[in-house]
This record gives sequence, structure tokens and C-alpha cells, in this order.
Amino acid sequence: MKLFVIIGLLMGSVLTFSAQAEFSDYIESIKNEAQEQGFDRPFLDAAFADVKYIERAVKADKNQPERKITLDSYLASRVPQWKVNQAIDKYKQHEALLQRVGQHYGVQPRFIVALWGNESNFGRIQGKFPLLSSLSTLAFDGRREAFFKKQLFAALTILKQGHITQDKLLGSWAGAMGQSQFMPTSFLHYAQDFDGDGKKDIWSNEADVFASIANFLKNEGWDDTRTWGRQVRLPDQFDTALIGLGKEKAKSLSQWQMLGVRRYSGELLPSVDIQAHIIAPDGKKGRIYLVYNNFQTLMRWNRSSYFGVSVSYLSEKIKEGI
Repeated sequence: MKLFVIIGLLMGSVLTFSAQAEFSDYIESIKNEAQEQGFDRPFLDAAFADVKYIERAVKADKNQPERKITLDSYLASRVPQWKVNQAIDKYKQHEALLQRVGQHYGVQPRFIVALWGNESNFGRIQGKFPLLSSLSTLAFDGRREAFFKKQLFAALTILKQGHITQDKLLGSWAGAMGQSQFMPTSFLHYAQDFDGDGKKDIWSNEADVFASIANFLKNEGWDDTRTWGRQVRLPDQFDTALIGLGKEKAKSLSQWQMLGVRRYSGELLPSVDIQAHIIAPDGKKGRIYLVYNNFQTLMRWNRSSYFGVSVSYLSEKIKEGI
């Protein structure tokens, strides 16, 4: 980590003379490395001309919240009733487009809307950090240099390909971009130009946003003939060693039923030939879910089981409201 005195400003910082020189030298080394990877020097000089050190990005990276929350409180904050209402309205507003995207990629539209709502509040919250500055800052900080350099070079590729202009290349402090909040490397792997205008615009084009979300899910194993799972009840003497997402813990619904697992209503599980896992995000006394492979796909988007449940929960509310 680089050691220097920082005087913070709202979106950036003023460094001591020596620290500023160190940051400038680092940017020069980044430009040299990028040039070795095939970027033209005039392009790089223009791209980095206004890059600045952003103290807020480093503070956010070092001080991510560690406050203990429960799944119930998480769902209350991430899927309040107003967001459910907006999700249903947004689904109806874009239903024709969502149906086209869903059929093309093989993903139920309600899950596209649920991810859209969870990630950016339906495009309203995309982040206002200039991406090249925030990623350069975090790479320079050194704690996760390799990761953020990789994201920085991917962001340069996005600019070079002409999907967005630099003044609009904004995102979260960590580099997540657009209405789908893709990291730059995820953009290069999954972003789609669904309307065929030559740009993969996840910032302002809903067709590209929806298609990019759906493309991620499909490429990560989504099956639109199945859902995500369901909330269930466990018997009092259930063996907690069976809980978890490990491959060795998968069982058929009939096997889970023989072990006493029931729908949350108390009814028998569906008579369907499908493998499933039991998860208990807050332990056996909290909410219990029987989840299928599609839930595992949601976990590849974000490794938090709370996140996976919140997206799934919102998708169910959308299904009820349309």
C-alpha cells in the first residue's frame, strides 16, 4: 500500500507533491503496460488526461460495512413494497420487449426485472464515479492491484470499442457500471447489442440492459423450464449437516421429502424429478429454502445467499402481480 498524506475532497483528493508524483508515475506505467497490450498511445494519452486520485474510492474499499444483519432485515431493505410495486409496473411497461428477450435467451422475464431492480433500482442508481479514475486509484492503492488493473484494461477496451464516451463512463466506486452493474470484464463477456445499433449500451438502452442480464444467466446455466426454489419447513430432528450448496449435498425432491422436508404451507413437495439443495442463510431457526440449479446461477452473479434470495423473492412478487 502506498503511504502518503491525503487531503480529501468531494470526489477526489489533493495529494502531497511526492504522492502526486508517485501516482503520476503509476499512471505512466499503466499506460506503458496498456500500450504493450495493443492500445495506441494517442488513445491512452487522451483517456488518462483527466484521471485523478479518488480518496472516497479507497475509503469505501477499506470500510465496507460489517454490520450483522438478518435475512428478514435484508429483505425489508432490498425488497420493500414500493420496489415490488415498481417492479410490477416496469414489467408491464416493458412486457413486449421483455418477452422477446426472454424467448431469445431462454430466461423468464420476471428474473430479468428482479435483477434489474436489485442492482440499480431499475436504472436510477448507477454510480457517479469516473471509472478510469476510480479503477486507477484502487489499482494504485495496491491491496487488490491485479484485480483492478484487469478491470481498468477492460474499461479501456470498452472505450476503444466505442460503446460509450469517456464522459459517460461512470459507475460505482468499485467499477460496477450501468443498469446491470457489470464490472468491465463482465461487460466484455456478457453485454449484448440487442437492438443492433452497434453499441452495447447498458447505461441507457433497456433492450441492451435486459439482453445483457439474460445473456449472463443463460451462459451461467439458467434453465427456463425450472424456477429458483421455494421456502420450506424442516422437521425438528433434521440433520443440519445436510444443509448447504455443495455438490455432495444435492438430493432429489423425493429424497428430501423422505427426510421430512415440506412446503412452507406444510404440504408435500412437488412430484418433480429435480435435484435440490437446502439452504439456511440465518441457521435452522431462520428462513429455510429448497433451491434448484437456477439459484446456483444467481449465486454466480453475486456470491451472497441473501442476494440470491432477495432476487428470487422479488421475482415471486412480480409473478403474483402481473
